[in-house]
This record gives sequence, C-alpha cells and structure tokens, in this order.
Amino acid sequence: MKQFTYLCMFAMTGLITACGNKGEGDKSAETGANPFFQASTLPYQAPPFDKIKDSDFEPALEEGMKQQLAEIQKIAGNSEAPTFENTLVAMEKSGQLLSRVSMVFGVLTSANTNDLLQQVQEKEAPKLAAHQDAIYLDAKLFARVNTLYQKRNELNLDAESLRLVEYYYQQFVLAGANLADDAKTKLKKLNEEEATLSTKFSNQLLAAAKKGALVVNDKNQLAGMAAGEQDAAAKDAKAAGMEGKWLLPLQNTTQQPALQSLSDRNTRQQLFEASWNRAEHKDANDTRALIARIAKIRAEKAQLLGFPDYATWKLQDQMAKTPAAVDAFFSKLIPAATAKARNEAKDIQALIAQQKDTFSLQAWDWDHYAEQVRKARYDLDESQIKPYFVLDSVLRNGVFYAATQLYGITFKERTDIPVYHKDVRVFELSDHDGATIGLFYCDYFKRDNKNGGAWMDNMVRQSGLLNTKPVIYNVCNYTKPADGQPALLSFDEVTTMFHEFGHALHGFFASQRYPALSGTSVARDFVEFPSQFNEHWALYPSVLKNYAKHYQTNAPIPEALVTKIKNAATFNQGYALTEVLAAADLDIQWHTLKADAPQQDVDQFETEALKKTHLDLGYVPPRYRSSYFLHIWGNGYAAGYYAYLWTEMLDHDAYAWFEEHGGLTRENGQRFRDMILSRGNTQDYGTMFKAFRGHDPDINPMLKNRGLK
Repeated sequence: MKQFTYLCMFAMTGLITACGNKGEGDKSAETGANPFFQASTLPYQAPPFDKIKDSDFEPALEEGMKQQLAEIQKIAGNSEAPTFENTLVAMEKSGQLLSRVSMVFGVLTSANTNDLLQQVQEKEAPKLAAHQDAIYLDAKLFARVNTLYQKRNELNLDAESLRLVEYYYQQFVLAGANLADDAKTKLKKLNEEEATLSTKFSNQLLAAAKKGALVVNDKNQLAGMAAGEQDAAAKDAKAAGMEGKWLLPLQNTTQQPALQSLSDRNTRQQLFEASWNRAEHKDANDTRALIARIAKIRAEKAQLLGFPDYATWKLQDQMAKTPAAVDAFFSKLIPAATAKARNEAKDIQALIAQQKDTFSLQAWDWDHYAEQVRKARYDLDESQIKPYFVLDSVLRNGVFYAATQLYGITFKERTDIPVYHKDVRVFELSDHDGATIGLFYCDYFKRDNKNGGAWMDNMVRQSGLLNTKPVIYNVCNYTKPADGQPALLSFDEVTTMFHEFGHALHGFFASQRYPALSGTSVARDFVEFPSQFNEHWALYPSVLKNYAKHYQTNAPIPEALVTKIKNAATFNQGYALTEVLAAADLDIQWHTLKADAPQQDVDQFETEALKKTHLDLGYVPPRYRSSYFLHIWGNGYAAGYYAYLWTEMLDHDAYAWFEEHGGLTRENGQRFRDMILSRGNTQDYGTMFKAFRGHDPDINPMLKNRGLK
C-alpha cells in the first residue's frame, strides 16, 4: 500500500510534502534547539533520528504551519500580476519546515508510535486541517491560480509546468475555492471535525488491535502451528508480562495467518472472533460511532461542494472518474468471483465430511481446510515452502536482484544512518551509471505500536526544483523469529515485499521538477499499479532461482515445488477476490451515502450493503470489516479501496506486454521505467498507460490470472 501519511490525508496537493534545502522559511527564533528547524545535514537530508525527540514534533508542526501560512499570504497578497513563477513555483517552495516534520511524524505515528505522539497527533489534526483550508479557501490566492489557469495556453509552458497549472486549479476547486463565504465556513468546520475523528479512529484501532490479541493458556490449543511460530507466540506473551502463555497478535485483516495451521477448531473460532470484533466491544476502543459520524461528515461535505455524494467528489481526479465506472468494473468481477467461491466452499465442505465432521463451513474454518484441499490437490504444503524464503535472501537476492536486472540499479547497506528503531535497515541506491539515487529504509517486523499491514512512503521527496533526492521507507508486519531462528516468510509475504518495493521504485525513479507531481503523488487507482506489477518478478524463474534457497542446506528450491506453486496460483481465487470485492464495495457504499441520509447503524449498514451486491457469503467475510477498515477511515483511501483491483487490471495487462517482448530484460525494464515509473503525475493516466501498452486497459489478463477465464 502507498501510505497517504498523516498530514497528506488533509492535503489536497503536495504543498506540505515539498522537502527542500534550507531557505528563508527555515529561520526561527528557536535556533539549534529543534532538529527540524534546519535542513538535515545527513546524506540526502535523511532525518536525524538520533537527535529527534518526541517533544520536538508539536513545536515544529506549529512553527511549520506559521511559516508556510506567512509564505502563502505573501504570495496571495503580491501586488504584481500573477505569473507561473511568482504564484505556483512560489507555492511549491513554501512549507519546507512543515514538510520535514510532517513526513517524519508520519513515519513514527504509523510505525513506532507512543502515547505522547498520539496525543500530539490528535491535538494537531484539526489545526492541520484548518491550515489546509486557510490555503485552499483563500480567495486572493485562488484568484491568482484561476488567472493562470484561464490563460494557461498563452503562457508558453513546458508540459510538466502546464500540468502543474491544471493540477492546482483542479485541487483548489475540489477543495471548495468556488464556494460562497458562508459555505466555506461550514466546510472548514466539517474538515476540522473529520480530521479529528480520523486521527482518533487510527489511534483507537491500534489500541483495539493490541488489546484484541488472543491469549492462549494451553499449548495444546496451538496444535498444528509450527514450532518456530509457537516460540514467537511465547516470546510475545513474555514481553507482554504473561510468561508461560502464548500471545497471537492481530494483523489488520479479518483473517489471521495462524488460522491456516491451527487444528483446534475452538482456538480458530476464538482467534477469528477476536479479529472480527476487535473494535466492537462497546468500550473506549469501539470505533463504530466514529465511523458513522465520519461517513455523515463526508456526505455533508460533498453536498456543500455541489456533488451528490463523497465518492463522486473524490473520484474527479482519479483514473476511474466516477462511481458508475467503479460499479461497472465490479459487475465484471462479482458474479464470477462469488460463483467460484461457492464452488470452493463445496470442495471444502466435502473434505470436512470426508473427515467425519458434521459442522457447516464457517469463516474461521476456511483457511485451515482450504490449505488441506490445496495440499491434496497440488501436493503443496506451506511448511514446504517457507524454508526456502529467508527474509534477507528474499530482500537482497530477490527484490534487489530483480531491480538490478530490470533497471540497472545497485544497493549498498548503510550502517551510519540513524534509524527510528533497531530493526530498521538502510540501503543506498545507485543508478547504472554510478549516480546515486536515494536511501531506502526497511522495517519488516511487527510491533504492537505499529499499524497493521504493509506500506511505503517518503521521508524526503524527489524534486528538481528543490534539488532533493528521494528517501523512502517500506514497512511490513512479519513475525520476528525467536532468537537464533531465521525469519522465514510465506509466499504471500514474499509477494508483499516485492509489492512494497514496487512503490519504492515508483518513488526512486521520479524525475519531476515540482514536488506536487513527483513520484507516487498520483491517483490512488494508479499508485498501486507499479507495486502490483512488481509482484510478478517473485516467481520469475531467474529471480526465484537466485533467492529461494533452503536456510539450512542452501539448496535451491526444487523445480517440482515451483511447479506446484505455479499450478496452485489460481487456487482459492474465488475466496481471495470475493473478500477484497466485499471490502471495496463496502467502501463505495459508505461513500455514496447522501447528505440527507440518517447517521448509520454500522453493523446494519454493513449487512445490508453486502446483501445488496450479493457479496454476503458468510464463509467469505470482507477483507476488512467497516469498524477496522483503516484504509478508508484513516489512511486516505476513502472511496478508493477499489484501486487495488483496478490497478490489478493494469498490472496484469502490463506484464502481458513483458511476456510478449522477452520478459525480464534491461531493455524492457528501461522502457517501463521511462514510460511509467519516472512520469509521476505529469500526464493523463489513461494516456500514459496506453502509450506503454499500445491499447486501453484490458481486463482479460487479470481474469485469466485469477482463474476466472
């Protein structure tokens, strides 16, 4: 996932994500005391984590907003006629202090938070929302932007600069710049309330997930779980002050990895229900009232802005453009996905019957018995696979190796760069000509103060205008092994590592002048395209051969096992697609509510929404339930979770081009880098894709890959 970090959630453009060199905006009365008040002197302006204190964030955020607002007011009040340089370029240069602190704050509040940071987060959220409104609802500033937009074809601008004019105009309009003053006042209040509640949701959910971890008292209840995983559970319990017990932390998805191996049905049900109900215990961490209000706020905002619903407003600058286009896309997938899921359920139920059990298949049974069906049908056992997927080898000899073969880049680990946690590693990237590209931080092990899931974001964004190179991080939630044990990954975790580094490549290959258009600053239904495309190289023969080696013998993964993995690739795809469709459809239905609709009962709404679109298969729960759907309530994917499936269509179609042109070669990689990865938001997404592929996106490669065609 591309993380739309804490501050970016409230920003309509890249204004506050413009990391740059020290300039006039960096001057402060508090010289030297706060490391954010000056540009970092570390390589690539990497954050000086060894100097940053939790207490530095609040004053830096406050001062950053103050400085940027002064810069914006100077631009808006300029007595000279608006020009591209004195308006838009000046805006791109503004807010450098706020940018520095916001990006680092985003890292820590998502991956290594604590009580103080959460308090600052909740305190500053409404102020940051108000700060954005002070910029985008400034009538004088919009008048200058509007003037440039209206005469844009007379300005003799290069293509990227022209795109910037069009981009800013659209973002100002979407933010409400054309509203009357009384409507602007209402919008500001709604924005502040939404920012407060979204931040509170994220913090409540983190607490709910931590509190919801399943505590097991009897080791026999963990029957079927690998010894190393049991040891890790014991270690987690000990760290939580429960020595002699076992702790199974919750991942952010509905289904939990341990459900596949646990043979005790009661334990499986307990783990599933701990996950399913994590944020619905009518306690301080119950999120339902929050999200019902957030949905209502968003509907009211859309009405103020002249749109029938939030999704229609939100999709204006996306590749899909309209909720109707998303619904039409879903209509091509739901019937086939649910039909396949029902057939898969029949196979599982038959296996249950063969084992002389009489219970009906439930959600907590699916993964366990599906794995048995897979073993029987394909003779493939997850425990056979994991010994060949050692985390460090997957990273160095798989993810990095594929990037070298495709794009000519190389990697060098840096141990002299400060990090925010001891588990974080740093690598420097160099291009095929030896020129340095940027820094890559990877943070792979789960912690109870880290959000669930996996994501990528920038600490420093690439910009020719600001003379900055990218500093990028990937975060995952793999189980940290017990001392002396290797970190072994499932194949799903392997593809996750490739996925997140695909986002990183999109950021590293950015070659834009303007930070607002740089790298991954693209539509949500395009940003997942490079990441999902990068997953294909995980099973590419020459790449797999290079990294998949047994952790004890160093023997390469046997061809027979590889064949089994490939043969099983379409197995369980009815379930896999249906659970994602259910979540994506819930998102769209939440965000097509009208402003005059009453505030919803969350559980009732979810039940009726799934039934309405025939996605109410009890044994296939949504990948995310509404009450813990972090993507849409806290991470900027509101009305945008469909993007994962939309971009899956793009990635399979693009990979089909590679297959037609010789696969993994430097020439092909360079073409993809030049035409997709390096373009940022400088071109219409449909035009960009068509130029690479030769035609508009074709859904057939996706359906074929999913085993639906």
